[in-house]
Amino acid sequence: MQEINIHGVFVPAALVWATVAFALCSLLARVLSRSGFYNFVWHRSLFDVSLFVIMWGTVAAIAYHIAFAER
Repeated sequence: MQEINIHGVFVPAALVWATVAFALCSLLARVLSRSGFYNFVWHRSLFDVSLFVIMWGTVAAIAYHIAFAER
């Protein structure tokens, strides 16, 4: 399991990537709400959860690629 050292505190990498994904999803949800996109979505909560899972996977994949591309 990967860990990230933040000022001497080891934090699980999955928690860091989930936090980044949550921040991105919050911004994206605000943009989608203001643009009226949610009028076309059947169940907003399910859409938001699926968007979060997709963003979390994307952030984790990018971070994994960056971390191991240097080696």
